[in-house]
Amino acid sequence: MPDASATPVPPTPPIPLSALLAREDLGLRRIAGPSDPDTVIHWAHTSEMADPYPYLLGGELLLTAGVHIPEAAGSGTYFDDYVSRIVAAGGAALGFGLAPVHDTVPRALVAACDTYGLPLLEVPPQTTFSGVARAVWQLMAQARLAELRRVTEAQQSLAAAAARPDPVAAVLRQLAQRVSGWAVLYGPEGAELARAGRTPEAGPVTALGALAGVVHPGGTQATGPQGPAPAPVPTPAPTPSSATDTVGGTHLAAYALGGGQGFVLGVAAPRRDPGDHTIASVAAVLLSLLTGEQQSGSGAARSAALVRLLLGAAPEDVAPLLGGDRWTVVHARPAADGPAPDAVAASALGAALGSALIDTGGGVVRVLVPGHREPTAQEGWICGVSAAVGPHEWASADGQAARALARARATRTPLVRHGERPALADLVPSADAEAHARALLAPIAATPALTETLRTWLSLHGSWDRTAVALSVHRNTVRQRIARCATLLEADLDDADVRMELWFALRDA
Repeated sequence: MPDASATPVPPTPPIPLSALLAREDLGLRRIAGPSDPDTVIHWAHTSEMADPYPYLLGGELLLTAGVHIPEAAGSGTYFDDYVSRIVAAGGAALGFGLAPVHDTVPRALVAACDTYGLPLLEVPPQTTFSGVARAVWQLMAQARLAELRRVTEAQQSLAAAAARPDPVAAVLRQLAQRVSGWAVLYGPEGAELARAGRTPEAGPVTALGALAGVVHPGGTQATGPQGPAPAPVPTPAPTPSSATDTVGGTHLAAYALGGGQGFVLGVAAPRRDPGDHTIASVAAVLLSLLTGEQQSGSGAARSAALVRLLLGAAPEDVAPLLGGDRWTVVHARPAADGPAPDAVAASALGAALGSALIDTGGGVVRVLVPGHREPTAQEGWICGVSAAVGPHEWASADGQAARALARARATRTPLVRHGERPALADLVPSADAEAHARALLAPIAATPALTETLRTWLSLHGSWDRTAVALSVHRNTVRQRIARCATLLEADLDDADVRMELWFALRDA
């Protein structure tokens, strides 16, 4: 899209010249130049300079009383030079005021305006230039209000369309209706997935598909006629979020949908009104949400997986609906002490980790991440990461992540991973290990606080302070619980062998 700062006209809603001529209170009359109904005015400017070119932005109605016109102007090229400079500056029209300098519009000025295609308006004596400027401002205000009303109504209708049973098609239909054109959704591979509105001719359709490739992530951008400049180390050019073009009188626009999935919205319309970009942008945001759900399967697939689990399906049976065979569990807490993370913060963390499977509770955010994604440290969070496991080991991985988070908090490390290498405990059959663990820990099994405190204390090499931080309790509470564990277990917790045996038992409990 062009830089707004480089736009040659003021950022105001233009008004048709015909609307200004229709104002009976002004009494303006067109006496030369084309009568094109598409001629618009962006502002009114008064100047009595012989060459107003340096002071024009373009699109103005230039008003003059002819003070600058010399007496012998009609016999030379003065008017041709004057009008040609106005046209070169982008002036939209010229208004010539009658009285007090001139009783009539000079014929040579009329001829020059006809020659250069500049509309010439006769301003009657009773109409002041400030009155013309005020009328332009009033018409602009009316146009702005009408455009805002149009955009607001379009936003409401698009939002309502997004809530219908077939939301993508409904949004495209509503967008095509609002811009009086054609709307199409391109998939990640560039294929048309849905369309609405009256299909334009083949040329604009082909051009719109090519324009969609410009904003497609990884798409090929068009270069100038001489091609890109050679560089010793090629670097990919940034992909624009939107692009526009005009082919055969049809205005084209392409918008990359958010989420990085590769979907693109294309719009083709016979005209381009000021509010069309805003309306299309709203549609692009809605379609980004809809296609994001469709692409990741996080909406319908999550619902289906939940229903199947509630109806008794095994985790490994529903895992394919969620997108993978191996998974990593991440437990996270805010690095700074404060209130528990809210849903918005948890969703942002999940998005950063690459997963929409998020749970918040007890001040901890739990995220189930596909195994092919490697969780990394996140600014403002302390994370514990499990090993990548299959669905049948989700519960075990949840415990691994919890212990890793406790260690991360105690050591003030942004991210701690659970080791996946084989251990000595793997040499003992799991059934035997679990039976031994139940028997050994039976005296404290009925008190989860004791079990968790002992596990954390052992994992932190008997550090009272670190255990207190990890469990969010006072260090004296840790001492009391460990002493109680020693009494119930009838064990000397200062003995390294006892600690090792208890540690293995707690891992299998």
